[in-house]
Amino acid sequence: KLGCATTCSSSDILLHSAGPKGDNIYEWRSTILGPPGSVYEGGVFFLDITFTPEYPFKPPKVTFRTRIYHCNINSQGVICLDILKDNWSPALTISKVLLSICSLLTDCNPGKVNNSLPYFTPPQEKVQILFLYKLSKDKTWLVFKGMCNPEFSLS
Repeated sequence: KLGCATTCSSSDILLHSAGPKGDNIYEWRSTILGPPGSVYEGGVFFLDITFTPEYPFKPPKVTFRTRIYHCNINSQGVICLDILKDNWSPALTISKVLLSICSLLTDCNPGKVNNSLPYFTPPQEKVQILFLYKLSKDKTWLVFKGMCNPEFSLS
């Protein structure tokens, strides 16, 4: 059986799943739920997994398709995780890789920063960015609510 899924035994919550895209066994799509208790809780994240013919002796390429703000994931979705690079082992399964990514979402590793530029942003600019982000989220919610309520209008 191709694909994998891991559940949390205490509450049977699906943490992640993965499987081939169509008939191509070298290209997979994965879904990870934001880990409970993390800032990503409630989020749904999509990843691409690409295997080379050298797999399992070479690691798969795993990238986030969903944009995410995390110090170990850059703007192109590239993940800075040792098991996807120098510490790869043929004994690792895709399920273990996805579990490691879930763990990374819970506890980032600032010692191995893949997305350092935002950490050098001046504090005033961060406040402006966060304000604009919150404003955009609020407007998105208002538009969504408007689609659900025909009497609602933005004007």
